[in-house]
Amino acid sequence: MRYRHLGHSGLEVSALGLGTNAFGKRSDEEASIRIIHYALDNGINFIDTANIYAGTESERIIGLALAGRREQAVLTTKAGLPRGAGPNERGSGRVHLQRELEMSLKRLNTDYVDLYQIHTFDPHTPLEETLRALEDMVSAGKVRYIGASNYAAWELMKALGISDHRGLSRYVSIQTSYSLADRTPENELVPLCLDQGVGIIPYFPLAGGILSGKYSLSGEGPEDSRVATDPSFRRFMEGRNMELGERVSKLAMEHGHSPSALSLAWLMDRPAVSTVIVGATRADQVEANLESVTLELGEELRSALDEISDDFRYGRPFANFRLS
Repeated sequence: MRYRHLGHSGLEVSALGLGTNAFGKRSDEEASIRIIHYALDNGINFIDTANIYAGTESERIIGLALAGRREQAVLTTKAGLPRGAGPNERGSGRVHLQRELEMSLKRLNTDYVDLYQIHTFDPHTPLEETLRALEDMVSAGKVRYIGASNYAAWELMKALGISDHRGLSRYVSIQTSYSLADRTPENELVPLCLDQGVGIIPYFPLAGGILSGKYSLSGEGPEDSRVATDPSFRRFMEGRNMELGERVSKLAMEHGHSPSALSLAWLMDRPAVSTVIVGATRADQVEANLESVTLELGEELRSALDEISDDFRYGRPFANFRLS
């Protein structure tokens, strides 16, 4: 396994991370624990979850899986997206964040998280309040590093400026949709992160499986695929996305790689990327994705991938989760 620093922090994370959105939903408890143990056994230390994944089941299952193995993991969770319809059940105000952190720690069966991330920008709460609340969590030893997710470049830069001005902990990372099918972060976010020493953590690195070769041009896939278990995902199965998936699969076949490994290796090779989180519903999927860590892209193959995905630097992001 290759390890990299998360931005300019001292925290080292595996180049390939484990996303756990499916745990407790598309992957049951037993299978999810098996996946986590397989990942740890193979050097993957970055485990990413959130307080809303599978209605909190993801965090609970991770807590079970890490019993006796907590120190092997760089454990990350998030808060900020809605947990209910009532007041103070969403956003990044102090009351909501403090309550959600305590509940997350209980479910995760730990007294600290390595990285606590604000799930999305909150336009209704002053950033000073959010950053001061996070600073207090760091001072209390319950959070080691802080990160953002789904922030626009200007929102991230504003937060960094406030932290610098007030002497508060800085965001060390940003989670964003980023893949061959979504290169929009390269326009503003990537240059900002390079300048400010913020590590990028791409989510949807395989565009929900579109870049894995599992779907036909018509959008049909295996019974356990995301589109089969989550019908709302079909909105992403538009023509140009599916055509890109076909072109990536063709390139992968020509060079003797799997489409998934090729797509992930391209992303790991991008500037400012610290770790790439990939979900799994079976341990053998993690095993297959490990190929990406040792796959060396030659200049010809890298240029070919850049060329076929060039149009995806413009337009709307593949995904972007925001508060209404």
